[in-house]
Formats: sequence, structure tokens, C-alpha cells
Amino acid sequence: MSTGVGERFGFNGGDLAQRVVALLPRPADYAGLRSSWRGDLLAGVTVGVVALPLALAFGITSGLGADAGLITAIVAGLVAAVFGGSNVQVSGPTGAMTVVLVPIVARDGPGAVILVGLLAGIVIVAAGVAGFGRYLTYVPWPVIEGFTIGIALIIFLQQVPAALGVAKPEGENTALVAGRAVVRAVEGQGRWWTVGLVAIVAAVMLVVPRIHRGLPASLLAVLAATVVAAATDTGVATIGQLPSSLPSPALPHVTTGLVSSLSGAVFAVAALGALESLLSAKVADGMAGTSSHDPNRELFGQGLANIASSLFGGMPATGAIARTAVNVKAGARTRVSAIVHAVLLLAVVLFGSGLVSRIPLAALAGVLMVTATRMVERHNVVAILRATRSDGLILVLTAFVTVAFDLILAVEVGMAAAAVLALRQVARTSTFTAESVSSDGGAPDADALLDPAQAASLRHDHIVAYRLDGALFFGAVQRFFHELTEVGDVKVVILRLPDLQMIDATGAQALGQIIEDLERRHVTVLLKGAKPHHLRILQEVGAIDRLAHARHVFDDLDSAIAHAREHVARDSLGTVGAGAG
Repeated sequence: MSTGVGERFGFNGGDLAQRVVALLPRPADYAGLRSSWRGDLLAGVTVGVVALPLALAFGITSGLGADAGLITAIVAGLVAAVFGGSNVQVSGPTGAMTVVLVPIVARDGPGAVILVGLLAGIVIVAAGVAGFGRYLTYVPWPVIEGFTIGIALIIFLQQVPAALGVAKPEGENTALVAGRAVVRAVEGQGRWWTVGLVAIVAAVMLVVPRIHRGLPASLLAVLAATVVAAATDTGVATIGQLPSSLPSPALPHVTTGLVSSLSGAVFAVAALGALESLLSAKVADGMAGTSSHDPNRELFGQGLANIASSLFGGMPATGAIARTAVNVKAGARTRVSAIVHAVLLLAVVLFGSGLVSRIPLAALAGVLMVTATRMVERHNVVAILRATRSDGLILVLTAFVTVAFDLILAVEVGMAAAAVLALRQVARTSTFTAESVSSDGGAPDADALLDPAQAASLRHDHIVAYRLDGALFFGAVQRFFHELTEVGDVKVVILRLPDLQMIDATGAQALGQIIEDLERRHVTVLLKGAKPHHLRILQEVGAIDRLAHARHVFDDLDSAIAHAREHVARDSLGTVGAGAG
């Protein structure tokens, strides 16, 4: 990296090398393995069994095929386990990523996804090295939950055509495609045997956990549906032939024009991969009760996982919340469990592809439908909706935009709405209180503050003090502007600023306009108690220059009141002009 580029990003070539070294695997990743290896081994086998039907289903749903889903679970799962920042995270194909990939496949073809995944992986690696992992804390909870609800709805709706046994209708909007599939099924184009298989899968997945929570419900459900389909010879569609080995790694075809046309998809995949992986790792921390993950290392590992997956012909991957939860609940303590999960899936490819090829597509659709319904934490949704109207609005808006448009736009809209509503709330908490100045020259009584209407009748000496509390920024300045510029028979206004917590350029500029307007009306403005950094902002935007005199800035209230009374006295005698020092 050149010096100029390094300085632009805040570090030089030596710093970059140190950052990369800090993100590499280390012996501490396997601390405690001597005592936890049995639990890690069992957890790895358990999560591998759970991951198998999901990997197949997500591969098919994306349009890339079941083999792409398996390759992704193996390659990305292994690389992310070794290089990632969480000891219990399990990575692979996910429903959220499938939602992003479907329109890319429809528009640019399956081959484009390989290049998108490779480039997105590079972007995620760069984000990890640059230290962007810490910014997840700025994503509000209602945005995350709304995002999850939207993804769950899309995953469920994506399975409707396969569940009804109809050909997938044309279109990119998932809800519209599902609606057209229902219409076709009602018109008699559907195969009701597929609906029966979906019902069998759903029943098994709901009943098995009640019998024993440790049983692999999704795998047993798929097995039951496969046996029923084979025994009844219904002719339902199955996965079909799968490869019996991993393909050789190869670089995708790359041209400048192709990269340019796919740039939007690359950043969408990268953003989703980073966001979902960090969210999953954060959830895992809470479930495992162990040391927290390294967010920058997690990005680094997920980026490498996406690069590796693409080289082997897989799809983009992220941390998988559902599989990670299974891993933790099964007793995982180190990343060995995620490695075992990938090795188990590799064994399925090498030795069990013939059996897997007989699984009905409707069975996988049923697995994803049940999985989608379980993605939504009902108690979280209820808590947010009951909290505040703003939180409920953000939740609903994010979920709606996710389903109606796309995931990245949903996060952007949700974040923007959260920011606007938060600023609105901050503006409401900012106060601007009028206080009377007692006739004996004493300071205002802090326990007897008066609003502007009450204070107006007490301004016999033509002096009024205003205390600014909270924040003076672009969201609150209009209210302050109207209150201050409507003062009545007043000759001096003292603006008390010591309790002002925040001021931005817009607030400082508006305060300068207020000072200018009052001075033009022959009302002298005195500033009292501004904090040094606030005073610097007021000076930078020229607000201080609009005071009638440089001495009209005071550190204590008694001095400001004394100067104000002296000014009023001299003004009443006609010895000085209005606004003089």
C-alpha cells in the first residue's frame, strides 16, 4: 500500500501488516480443547446433520443447485471456522443470502454469482482489516428484528411454488410470485402430493422436539418424506444427481465491464454477509456465555470463506444463526465443532450423494417453511411493539421494505428512520426556559423557573434570561428561533449556556441569526457560561461576531446581570445608544 493511500485510511504499510497478523488464527483459539473435545465432536456431528437439508434447500432456492449449497457449507464452513472471530459460529449458505442471490441469478445467470461472491469476499476482508466490525453496535434492535421478520417472510414465500408442486412463475418479487403459484394450484396445475409431503415434514419437525430436543428433527423429517415418496411412487420432483467429490478450484471469468455491471450486487452481498455474520456471532456470545467474538476478525474470516467458496463453485456464505444456535446448545466450546460439521458434510458428498439425490424438493421446501417461522422471536417483536411507537414503526417499516423491495434498502431505510426519530426525540428533550431576573439584581431562582408567558409579566426591568438545556442542533433550532425572536418589551437578553450538552454548526448558525435579529431590534444579547468547545463552534460560524461587543461573553451570571442592569440604566438616561457595550 502506498503512503498516500495508507494515510488516507489512517495507517501505513507497517500498520496494515500488523492488522493482518492480528486477524490470523492463533493457538488460543483452541484453549480448553483437551477438556471440551468430546462435546465439540458431538456438537459438530449434530450441527452437520442439521445443516445438510438446509444447505441443499438453500442451494436449490438460490437457483444454483443443491451441489452449490453443499459446497458452500463445506468450504465456507471450514474456512470461516478456522479464520473467523467466533469460537462457536457456524457458517454456510443462509436464507437471507438466498434472498439476495435469486434476482442476481435471474438477471445475470448462475455464473455471475461466483464472481459476485469472490469480489464480495475481498470487500469483506478489506472491511475487517480496516476495523469496520465495531460499527454493528450502531444498528438499532428494531431494525434487526424487522430485517429478520422480512427475511423469514421471503424465505417462506419462496417455497410456495415447490410446496404446491407448480412451476415457479415469472417475476422477481417473491410475494407476487407466491401469489401466482397459489392461483395456478387452485386452477389445478398443482400436485397435491407435494402438499402432503410438506405437511409430513412440518409435523415431524414440530413433534420430534417435544419427544427429545436432541434429535435432528429436520433430518428425520426429510428422511420420513423421502421414504413416503419412494414407497408411494408419486413421481414428485427430487434433488437429482449430485457430484461425488468437490470440484477443483478455479477463477471465474472476469472482465472490466462485467465487474462494473455487478458492482451493486457485490456490495449488497458484502453488506449482507458482514451484517448477518456479526449479528450471528453476537447472538452466539449471549448463548454460549463465553468470551465475546472479535468483530474485525469475524469479517476477515467470513471474507476469506466467501473467496474460497467462490473458487470451488459455491455461493456466498454468512454466519448462520440457526446452525450456530444448534451448535451452542449441543455443547460446542471451540471452533473444532464447526470444523467437524464441515468434515461431516464432505463425507456426505464423498460417500452419500446417491442417497441424498432421492430427497424430494417438497421436503426441503417444508424444512425451510418451518425454519422461516422459527426465525421470528415472538417475544422480541411484542416487546418492541409495546416499547414506543417509534420502535414499532421502525420494525414494521424495515420488515415491509425487506419484502417489498430488497434487504439492503430495508436496512438503509430502517437506519434512516431510526436516526430521524431519534433526532426528533432529542429535539423534544431539549429545553429553552425563560427566567425572570429579580428586581434586587439577584440571580434567577433555579427552583422557580418560569416559561416565557409567565416571565413576560415580570420583566419590569426589561431584562430576561433564557437557559438552554440539552442539545441545540438542526432538529431543535426552529423552536428556539421562534421563541427568542418573539421577546417583547425587553432591552437585554441573557442566554445561559452552561447546561447545553451539544451544539452543531446548524444550531450555532441559527443562534447567530437570533443574536443578529435581536441586536437589529435594539435588544442587547449577552452570552453566559458557554463551554470552551461550544464557544469555539460559535466563533467558527461567526455567531460571536454578531454580538454588539466582544465583552458580551461572560463566565458567571452575576457579572452578566450587573452588566445588563448597567446597560439598561445608561440606555434609560440616553447616555448610550441601544446595543452599545
